[in-house]
Amino acid sequence: MTAQRRQNLRRLLRPRHVALVGGGDVATVINECRRIGYTGALWPVNPKRNDIAGIPCFPDIDALPEAPDATFLAVPKQAAIDITASLARRGAGGVVCYTAGFSELGSTGQQAEAELIEAAGDMALLGPNCYGLINYHDQLALWPFAHGGTHPGFGAAIITQSGMLSSDLTMSQRHLPLSYMVSVGNQASLRLEDFIDIFLEAPHVRAIGLHIEAIRDTQKFASAAMRAIEKNIPIVALKTGVSEIGARLTASHTGSLSGTDTTYSAFFKRLGICRVATPSEFVELLKFLTIAGVPTGQKIAGFTCSGGGATMLADYAAPLDLDFVQPSSHTAAALTQLLPHTATVTNPLDYTTPIWGDYERTLPVFKCLLEDGYDSAVLIQDYPAAGLDESKPYYRADSDSFIKACQTASIPAAICSILPENLDAETRSHILQAGVAPMQGIETCMQAMSAAANYGKRRTALLANPPHPFCTAPLMGSRFRQLDEATAKAILADAGLHVPPFHQLPMTAAVSKTFDHIDLVYPVAAKICSADIGHKTEIGGVQLNITSSDELSAAIASIITSLETHAPNARLDGILIESMISNAIVELMVSLRRDPQFGLVLTMASGGVMTEILQDATTLLVPADDMSVQAALDGLRMARLFDGFRGGPAASRQAILDQIQTLVRLMQARPDIIEIEINPVMVSTDSAICADALITVIDQDDQPASQLHLKQTLWQAVTTAL
Repeated sequence: MTAQRRQNLRRLLRPRHVALVGGGDVATVINECRRIGYTGALWPVNPKRNDIAGIPCFPDIDALPEAPDATFLAVPKQAAIDITASLARRGAGGVVCYTAGFSELGSTGQQAEAELIEAAGDMALLGPNCYGLINYHDQLALWPFAHGGTHPGFGAAIITQSGMLSSDLTMSQRHLPLSYMVSVGNQASLRLEDFIDIFLEAPHVRAIGLHIEAIRDTQKFASAAMRAIEKNIPIVALKTGVSEIGARLTASHTGSLSGTDTTYSAFFKRLGICRVATPSEFVELLKFLTIAGVPTGQKIAGFTCSGGGATMLADYAAPLDLDFVQPSSHTAAALTQLLPHTATVTNPLDYTTPIWGDYERTLPVFKCLLEDGYDSAVLIQDYPAAGLDESKPYYRADSDSFIKACQTASIPAAICSILPENLDAETRSHILQAGVAPMQGIETCMQAMSAAANYGKRRTALLANPPHPFCTAPLMGSRFRQLDEATAKAILADAGLHVPPFHQLPMTAAVSKTFDHIDLVYPVAAKICSADIGHKTEIGGVQLNITSSDELSAAIASIITSLETHAPNARLDGILIESMISNAIVELMVSLRRDPQFGLVLTMASGGVMTEILQDATTLLVPADDMSVQAALDGLRMARLFDGFRGGPAASRQAILDQIQTLVRLMQARPDIIEIEINPVMVSTDSAICADALITVIDQDDQPASQLHLKQTLWQAVTTAL
């Protein structure tokens, strides 16, 4: 974003005057500006109307008193382009282009969008194909529908790629404080990262929420996200378009490409971004972060007036990074004196009904437990429905004593209803004004508090050890080819990776059994060597634990016979004979691929046949330091094998880390390599050996048309010899 466009974006967000070009939609925007309390000048522009919403119309842009700071466009596509050019000539600040029909239509609209971008110049162009923006803090709503939302002096800035979702979020009955709501649409000019960057300047913004279908520039986005880390402004992301159908819909909706879900997760984790799975989680986490703040750790204290509530708290927190640390002996003794004899001293604490609703008795209990030094606290309360709420003062007494205790302890806190609807609007407002988060839904609350604590932990780690910058580049070609295993292993060995000793027999030598001249140390493995076959085991292309030359002859014959049945058109580059690896403790699958959007993507998984059976995998972006790779590795379920299972020997973590970093350096040095998959890497007490490898490279030449004929001729020769 240029300096001029940045200044124009500030004008767009806080305009002194707004031009509104169009008809009925303009009337709605005027009413929304009035609803929110905008006091600047409103200038409707329409040559066919005398007035809109009671305000006299100007016939065109040139007739306006001066260049408007902000303009809302709700006109046909070509008119939008022409009017944008007129605004740029006059020196206007920014444009909200509500008009659709641009790149979301594919090639038919891409040229029009390019013309719109050119017409805007250095103006701040929001959209096209977007709802617009709401600035709650400065009371501006360039929004074509009725909007809701509250701003108690602080809030979350939400940026979405879906207009309808943004509208729905403003109507949420959950008391999420809002500072901004922005619908970016096609992101033709202004993108997610531009708004992240500008909102980091606003002291009233305490968190940023993103609905993401696609990120256009990952490097600029990463830079903005790291600035948010520095400023301690958490970012919460709801990523959609993760399914095959969802990805197609994303492309048709905003003309965007949607990357793989696992890659986005790795990207978010690298930047300390909190990813959520549902809109409810999105709202509740933003609510906790904006109102309560970021906990300094995972220790949490829970309070209920029900044994069932205490059990649910413990159950929902169990799979999360929350720790219901039990009271110290000193605190337990003090609580025993404060609680009724029917209460059991534990955390979560059921303080029982005999003291329920008694502020003077519950306050000492809450304060006492919190003296043990917790990082956050939660009180479970489901308020009665309207008309049945004669007991509400008792609920309020407990919430007020809890609030006071948490204020004394100076920790982030939440009051949460088990069912989302059981926290009424008046109660939510009362709790929010006290600086405690009114959370709705016990499971979602636990997820939010865990995510907030994890953000604090991750932020500390990122500040101490920022991630390596990653480089992205377009792929050098569009055609790819796979190398045979012998060639792949030669490349790995030359780069310094460990491979077993191997020999490649030409097919003629394999068929005629002329391998006595090779110095073999049995046992060995025999594999078909073919650039056309990626997974050899499934088609009988691998024979293991061969202990003699006779067994080797039989194994080769079996391999060739199997291939004649299952892959008759495959190229036969020979038979690979290599030493068996006998001392492996862990089998790991390691894949490194080149992504034009995210750079180098590393995936580690349980290796061998377990890769597909267990679906135990982790992904991160590289380059990354050993600590980050180690953390990802430890996230695998099979990682315990590295420490020795049931008294067995431990595998060398350092050996696999060294091989992974060598692999990264190889990919950095060879831009023609698209992907390397090693499955398995056999890890022992002191080594990590690449037992099988696939390498995919850019192919600059088309395969000769006669290649299939040559394959068939070779097969005929081989089968005749057999």
